Formats: sequence, structure tokens, C-alpha cells
Amino acid sequence: MASQLNSQQIVANNRGDSNMPQQAQPQAQLKHIHGHGQLPKVITTTDSSRPWNMNSSSGDDEAPKDPRTGGEDFTQQFTENDFEVTPPAQRVQFILGEDVDDGSHVSHPLFSEMGTLVKEGDEIEWKETARWIKFEEDVEEGGNRWSKPHVATLSLHALFELRGLLTNGSVMLDMEATNLELVADLVCDQMVSGGTLPANVKDKVKDALLRRHRHQHEYAKKTRLPIIRSLADMRNQSSSKKDMVKSPSSHSMARQTSGTELAEQQHKGNTHFMRKIPPGAEASNILVGEVDFLERTLSCFIRLSQAAVMGDLTEVPVPTRFIFILLGPPGSQSNFHEIGRAMATLMSDEIFHEVAYRARKRDHLLAGVDEFLDAVTVLPPGEWDPTIRIEPPAAIPSQEIRKRPPELPKEEIDEEEEEQRLREESGLSRTGRLFGGLINDFKRKSPWYWSDYRDALSMQCVASWIFLYFACLSPIITFGGLLSEATGKNMAAMESLVSGFVCGMGYGFFSGQPLTILGSTGPVLVFESIVYEFSMAQGWDYMTFRFWIGMWVAAICIVLTAIDASALVCYITRFTEENFATLIAVIFVYKAIENVVIIGKTFPVNQGIYDCICTPPLQSNASVMEFAKYKWDSCELYNGTLTGTDCGTPPTENVFLMSVVLCSGTFIFSTMLKEFKNALFFPSIVRQYISDFSVLIAIFAMTFFDYSLGVPTQKLEVPHELKPTLNTRGWLIPPFTEKNPWWSPIIAVFPAMLGTILIFMDQQITAVIVNRKENKLKKGCGYHLDLFVLSGLIAICSMMGLPWFVAATVLSINHVNSLKLESECSAPGEKPQFLGVREQRVTHIMIFLTIGGSVLLTPLLGHIPMPVLFGVFLYMGVASLKGLQFFDRILIMFMPAKYQPDYMFLRQVPIKRVHLFTIIQLACLIILWLIKSFSQTSILFPLMLVVMIGIRKSLDFVFTRRELKILDDIMPEMTKRAAADDLHQLDAEVGFCQKYLPCFGGRGKREPKGSLDGGMDVGANAVALIKCNTSNANEKEFEAQSSLLNK
Repeated sequence: MASQLNSQQIVANNRGDSNMPQQAQPQAQLKHIHGHGQLPKVITTTDSSRPWNMNSSSGDDEAPKDPRTGGEDFTQQFTENDFEVTPPAQRVQFILGEDVDDGSHVSHPLFSEMGTLVKEGDEIEWKETARWIKFEEDVEEGGNRWSKPHVATLSLHALFELRGLLTNGSVMLDMEATNLELVADLVCDQMVSGGTLPANVKDKVKDALLRRHRHQHEYAKKTRLPIIRSLADMRNQSSSKKDMVKSPSSHSMARQTSGTELAEQQHKGNTHFMRKIPPGAEASNILVGEVDFLERTLSCFIRLSQAAVMGDLTEVPVPTRFIFILLGPPGSQSNFHEIGRAMATLMSDEIFHEVAYRARKRDHLLAGVDEFLDAVTVLPPGEWDPTIRIEPPAAIPSQEIRKRPPELPKEEIDEEEEEQRLREESGLSRTGRLFGGLINDFKRKSPWYWSDYRDALSMQCVASWIFLYFACLSPIITFGGLLSEATGKNMAAMESLVSGFVCGMGYGFFSGQPLTILGSTGPVLVFESIVYEFSMAQGWDYMTFRFWIGMWVAAICIVLTAIDASALVCYITRFTEENFATLIAVIFVYKAIENVVIIGKTFPVNQGIYDCICTPPLQSNASVMEFAKYKWDSCELYNGTLTGTDCGTPPTENVFLMSVVLCSGTFIFSTMLKEFKNALFFPSIVRQYISDFSVLIAIFAMTFFDYSLGVPTQKLEVPHELKPTLNTRGWLIPPFTEKNPWWSPIIAVFPAMLGTILIFMDQQITAVIVNRKENKLKKGCGYHLDLFVLSGLIAICSMMGLPWFVAATVLSINHVNSLKLESECSAPGEKPQFLGVREQRVTHIMIFLTIGGSVLLTPLLGHIPMPVLFGVFLYMGVASLKGLQFFDRILIMFMPAKYQPDYMFLRQVPIKRVHLFTIIQLACLIILWLIKSFSQTSILFPLMLVVMIGIRKSLDFVFTRRELKILDDIMPEMTKRAAADDLHQLDAEVGFCQKYLPCFGGRGKREPKGSLDGGMDVGANAVALIKCNTSNANEKEFEAQSSLLNK
């Protein structure tokens, strides 16, 4: 449409048509000084209607001349050979790439509001009809309320109409004005001087622009509160009842204007809605309406040089920066409304609104509109109902690719260097000096140390602390019971509690990554049982021999820290870490169900009816029904007689069924309340607190439920006294005893090596899972520091005869999940964005400080049923599976293709290859499960994790590098040359290369690889990208670049 209009204007100018309107003729540069301010630079219609300017990044080109007439030739400029059209995206990227001269052109978040000129009784006013921050909200006329935020669906016709208005209408950039009255004066003066507005209706247009603005929240207040009007309000209302056709007096107009000081003082705006608007936001006001004194449509796009608050113009008290005015004759209200929606949607678009801030002329705005049109998606009218409101998406795609030119593929060696840089920043590269990694970790973490305490000032940390306290307490006590059986009560529940206190406090204060939760693990239990059985077989003192094993483990860990052995963690990719995390999560789920089943074996279900009632004595006047109310243990107190087949045996309540209810109820409540933050009820702060304390609420609710019914379920048992379980040992283990030979400390190094592998792998894999980039951690990692601190804690535990604690995967994952941060200030309809994790060390310290004091809380903890804690285990196991790509791929295997989620890896990798990768990973998981399940092989579990890394490396021969990069992570190469060679191989497989060639005339085209001289033997159907110089290249430049290419 716009191109047809331009063509018509072009033909008219070429023919010398004198019927063209006067305002369409070339205007001289307009200089006008208004009484209140300086008129901004006016961009006339002629400047933007020249076809050789419309699609050019520069406005200084001259039109080609017709050699026959000497005039302008309009028949050649659209031919492809003589004129190359710059794509709108490139023009926009050029505009956004320019340096900003001053702060006035720096973009801010925008709040857009559309007002429509309506007639309320005898009064004409602007009524708010829609608003935008990111998504559109419309005023529901029938319900007198705001609609749900939805994605704006625009008419393509309205977009073209808007482009035509920006092409032919007024555009006033960097206007010097501070109130709406001054804006109206400048706009009217410009339109009159430009010939688009008759002088006799100037005052009427100005009066229309200065009418009162009424917003939706004002109507809402009227519906809730009684109408109470003061005398001043009544006087103002009576003085403003004038029709738009009548020319208002200056007195009444000053009283009704939005730009007066009185209006600015009285208008407070919708302060409640302000919390949804980002800080530093500015406003964009779209004013559309029809009036009966205009014969043609008037439009004006205004950008103020400095944003200013203009009274009641905007719903919220934010300064206005952009104003779009659209007035026209009656009969086009619906069309004007759609054009206004299109303008507001453009202003809410991330790219166009930056263009609007940086634009220096009309062509820049048109380039932004054209780029928007290139990016929009059109829905067929017969396949979609425009009245259906599209829900905002869960994740908004990034628009960065629209801001910058498309990047050609980089050399893989550069990507390898980038990965190497990231590994150096996280401490996963060798420094070449003793304790170099430890020193770097200390330097990296020390600036954040005190902030680790300040950042914990949040109720979210309190919820995380209490949740993880119960989550850690029960495994510690359970592990203590198993350890008591495996070590002959040398270590039991009391030693586990003390070890949790010592290790947790030390690790919390001094570790590099305090988000990692320490706990007891199954391999450590197996290791302890093997050492105990060996000591008993040799007749040695177990605790003394274990003392030297612990000393050797600590020493070996310090040596590993000194030589930067933690750098080997970079070989632990998603394949290995997700296998490990899935295994531990499945074990949590399995153990929770298994413990409930064990309760069922101890307390079987009573399927019959208890046949024993209390009957009254013969001489009693009481009925049998009254005596039947008494229980069997109180019947004889009232001289009754027990009759029935089950008399003599006490009744057994259904403990198992109650345990199932408690376990499943805790799991369901925790899951539902955790997702309550996305519910539709209660304010957001209430929903957030309920979500944070979801597990705690579930524990208390189910504990109260169990207490109220009185069923004798199994309760949590906590030691009452702080003393060693065995009376024959103390809190310090002697290093030498008569039972152990002098060489026993020397041979202790051999089991210590196995224990070191066990601890190193458990610790570092969990640390990799916690430090993964998806968690957006900002304070850095500390692999070397963590291992160094852990070695010291192992030494202390060995001297005190306490169990060793290492990083617990499921507990650490749930600790991170409980501290995740989401954006608080989100636009209506926008889903909260994940910002990262609240990185601090206070929760870790408080968890284990409370565990150390659990002996003092025995009277309270003794009321918590164990099935409730089993439900917490079940919840933690299931929650840990959420977000694991491996688990998602397992679910996909059982879904039909049309129901599969739209994951990125499904777009880029064939589904058969995805299933093959999943089956291999699942087979490795089954092997790990079998090895861990049998006590004879469970000690080999850490070694199998090393084998997993080897299996992952062998997948390089099964999958391509591209497929592994999408489904997993690329393992670091030993040399950069190997990585570069792999790149060329990848290019050959994919059929993609890049060449930099000068293109004469500034034009380029796609060429098949087979037609290029590059020395690469690839298929002729592949496509090569040619980067063309924008300027004409001479032969020397061509030869120079060609020789460089050949090299």
C-alpha cells in the first residue's frame, strides 16, 4: 500500500501535476520560535517520500537523471542491476550500532497507554482503553475492568496504515516541551505552517488535545466507593460541559487542561500498578479519536528531548517521552483504534522502541517499522479467530539476534579458547604451580565472603534452613543406625549428629561453594563396613586403624589440591553428572517407598472387624448400646463383661495405612504448595511465602493430623545425651594401641586410596551439578578450596571417631532449588524470569548448627512421624529429577511424536539419534544401580563413575561432534590443533563454510560450494556464505583477499 502511494506521488511529480495538495510540495526549512519553547526539527513529507531515500541508509543520495529530458528518471531506480535495496534489518542494526551522543537518546523501559476520545454525556474527554508494558491489556467495557494480559494480534492492514501515517504525517523529534499545553501549541503550529491543518480549526484541535484524561482505575474507584463530590469538583464539572464544536474560552480550557500545575498536583496516578513497571521507565502515550470539524486525518509522532510528567496524561506517575496523535473525521473510530494498537505494540517491541529513541530522522522510524514487518508472523484469516486472546508464552525468546548482524560461524579454535577461558575462571585449569588453584579459589571467593552473610537476610533463607534441617536430620539418624550395625556400635546416631555439626559448621564457614550440602552416603557406609570386617578379622582395633586411613585420605586430598587435580572435573560432562544425579534421585524415591513397605511388614493391615464388645452386668439397668461405647481396657472398671471372639487380644490400628496416608500426603502437599506461587489466589507475596515454606507446612500439617488421630505410628528417635554410643571409647581416638602392629599405619595407605577416589568423585560430581551454568551463579566456584577444606574435616572426624561427610547430591540440588530467585518486578502477563540463586553460607551454617542442637530438641522431634519424613525424601527425589535433560529424554521415548515437547535438541538432532543416546545413558544408569545395590560390588561404585567418563569419550565414535554438543557437552581436547581439525571435519559433514570475497557494486549472492575455489572437497549442493564489501573493491583488493583465502 505504501509503495503504491509512493508510486502515485512519483508519477504525479514526474508529470508536473498541479493538483497535488500544497503540503505535498517541497517545503523550505521551517524556522519558528514559539512563545513557550523552540519548535523542534520538522521532517517534511518530501524528505521521506523520495524513493531513493526511503530504502537507503543515507539520506544524501541524489535521484538519477533522465538523459533524454534532463529531469529525474523514475524508471531505472527500481531495477536490480542499478540500485541495491538495503534490507530493513541492516538499517536497524546500523542505527542501533551508532554511538549515543548524549543521555537523551539512551533507551528506557516503556509503558504505553492508549487513550480514545469519547463523549461522556455532554463532556468530551480522553478515556484509557488499553495499556502495554510487554503484553496488551484492554479495558473490558462490559465488566469495567482490565482484561488478562495477552499477546497483541494486529491487523496487517493497520500496520501498513501506520507506516503510511509515519511516511506522510508529521514527525517531530527532540521537542523541547515540559507540559501537554506546550506540546499542543507546537504540534498545531507545525501542522498549520505545513498546510496539513486549516488555521480556523487550530483552536479546536488544541482544545481536543487538552481535554481531561480519565483512567480505568478511576472508574474502578467509583464502583467501589460512594460518589462524594466537593463544591470545587462540581464547579469544575459545570464549567467544562461544552461541546467540541464550540470554541472553548481560555479560562475553561486552562481549567480542563492536563498540563496545568493544578492537574499535576492533584493527579497521583495508579500507584498500585507502579510496582509492575520497571524502575527508570518512561511513558508512550497514544491518543486516537474522531472529531467532526476535521475533513482529513491528522497524525503526529512526537519524541520529547527530555521526558516530563504531564499531569493526568498517563495512568501512572512516570514521565512521558513519546506521544502519537491520530485525529480524523467521524466514521473511522475502529480503524483508528487498530492503528493505535499497532503503534503501542511497536513501542512495546524491544527493537523498535530502541530505534525510536535513537532515530534522527523519519527514515530511521520507517526502517524500524519495516524491520518489524519483516519479523512478524501472519496468521491466515480462515485458520485463526482474531478475537481469541493468545496467552503470554512461558519463555520470551531473546531479540538480540535482531539487534546485531548475523554472525558467520567462528573457528572452532576460538570456541575452544573461549571454553578454556571459562575453565580458568571457574578454576578448572592447571596453573602449573603448587596450590595455584587453591590460591586462585581463595582470591576468587574472598571478595564475596562478607556478602555471603548479608545476602542471607531474606525469609526465603529461613524457609530453606528449616526445610533442609528436617531433610538432613532424618538421613543422619538413619545412617547412624545402619552405621551402628556395620561397625559394632563404634559409630551410631550420636556420632552422626556430632559429625554433621562439625563438618557442616566447618564447611559452611570456609568452603568455596557453601550451597553444597554435606551428608552421609551409601559408598561411605560400605567402605566403613569393609574396614571394620578387615580389622575384626585381623584382631586389630578398628577405630585406631580407621584413624590412620583418615589421615592418609586427608594427606592424599591435600596432595591432589596442590597439583590442581580438581581440573580433571572438566571431563565430567552432562552425560556423567546427570547419570549420577538421576541415580541418587531414584535411590531417594526407592528408599522412601521401601521404608513405607517395611512398616507394612511390621504392622500388617487388619482386614477384619474387631469382635469384642462390652456388655453390662445382669443387675444393671443400662442398655448394651451404652456399654458398647466403652473400650476394651475400661470395660471391667464399670463391671462389664467382654464378649466376642477377639477378646483377650488388644486391637491393632492400621499403622501401615496411616503411614501411607502420611507419606503420600506430605509429598502431595509439598508439591502442590511449592507450585502455589503460580496459582490464581491471594497476592503474590502470600503465594511466594507459601511456596517457600511448602515443605515445612506439609510436615506440620501431617504431624498434627497424625497426632489428632492417635494412631501409634513410628516416630523419629533422637539420642537424649551427648556422649559416645560405646562407653569404652571417648571423643578422641588414640593413634597407637597394643592390638595394632607398628606397620598398620603404613598399609592404611592402600584402603585410603580407594577412600580418596570415593570421596573425590562424590564431592566433585555434586559440585559440578551445583555449579552448572543453568543455575546462573555469580560468585564463582571453589573446587580446590572445597577439597582442601574437606580434607581437614576428614582428619578431624578421624581423630574424633566420627563418620565422614561428603557432598550429598540430592540435598544439594534441593538446597539450590529452595534458594532460586525470580524477578519481582514483572510486567502483567510476563512469567517471572529466573535470575539465579541466592548465594550465601548462612543457611548451611544454620542447618548444621540446628542439627548439633537436636539433642536438646528431643521432646519436640519425638512427635514427628517417620512416614512424614519419608514423604519429604520422596519429594526431594522427584524434585531433583525436574530439569534433568536425561529424565526428559526418557519420557520422550514413550510419547507419540505429535505430543512431544518442543525441546531444542529435538529440532536439531534426529529423534532416532536422541533415543540411541538415551538408551546408552540408560544402560549405564542400570549398571550403576546394579553395582550399588549389591554389597559385594558397591565399593566399586566410585571407580564406575570414572568408567562413565571413558564411556562418554567413546561416544565420539558413535555420534558427531555437533550431536554431542547439543545432547551433551564437548569434552576438552588435549590440543587445540585437534579441535581445529575436528572443526574442518564438522564443516565437511554439515556442508557449511564461510568465505570473505569482495563484491563489485556492493552486491552479493549465494553460491554453491562446488562453484567456489576453496580447496575443500564437499558436496555441490552445500551452501557457502559470501560476505560482501559494501564499497566497490578494486582488483588489487580482490587479489589480496583471494591469496589470503588460499592460505
